[in-house]
Amino acid sequence: MQWAVASAAFLASAVEFVEAFTIVLVVGVTMNWRSSLAGAFAAAATLAVIVATLGVTLVKFVPLDVLRLVVGIILILFGLKWLKKAILRYSGIKALHDEEAIFEEQMAEIRARGEVPEARFMPFGVALSYKAVLLEGLEVAFIVITFGSSAATTIAQQTSGIASAALGAAVAGVLVILVGALVRAPLTKVPENTLKFIVGIMLTSFGTFWAGEGFKVDWPYADLFIVGLAALYLLSSFVLVLWLRQVKQHRELETSSRNTAVHVQK
Repeated sequence: MQWAVASAAFLASAVEFVEAFTIVLVVGVTMNWRSSLAGAFAAAATLAVIVATLGVTLVKFVPLDVLRLVVGIILILFGLKWLKKAILRYSGIKALHDEEAIFEEQMAEIRARGEVPEARFMPFGVALSYKAVLLEGLEVAFIVITFGSSAATTIAQQTSGIASAALGAAVAGVLVILVGALVRAPLTKVPENTLKFIVGIMLTSFGTFWAGEGFKVDWPYADLFIVGLAALYLLSSFVLVLWLRQVKQHRELETSSRNTAVHVQK
């Protein structure tokens, strides 16, 4: 179970850190890297404190069944939110996430403020970088805490679970930073929609499993049943993508036919 927790935290964190890195890169390029990195590291420290304090509180004071029920329901909601975005993008109804477009937009906004590169710490740059990393990282912190604290049956195992999830998130953060530092450009090649789809499946599957355990459901084959849940959600998502593509094509044909009829009448 620990490897699954670390993997889920790694994938979810990679998505969020890619989005956060885009803003950090904008601040570094348009102002200076000192302010950009100061804000990012300050946000990382804040997130570490949040994970440590809330994680310990949950492990010590919240009964495991209650924790799994609440966490399971919340993870289902999180997972379905990510799945919804991924399904809409795969079906062509929603545009793919474009990090390069976001980079250009943020850069234009900063330049419109009259900000120019300087060597000193720039409060606006620090604040912007801090806010971006903190907002994206809060979802990472939530996943780390919930996955780690719900994936075991004893306090020692729960603490180990939080550590595993935190390790997966940290590895993702370091990897994104290293790749970004080498490329010095928005990470447009990262298959973000695919990652969101995979993470959505994992969050929803774990959430269903833990919510069921909170309701005293005796899952067949214990933890292995999570694989079955993931397969079920994967198949359902695939069917939804195909159906939505057909709906989109049907609407486009109707619109085209209607426009043609109007043109003929004129």
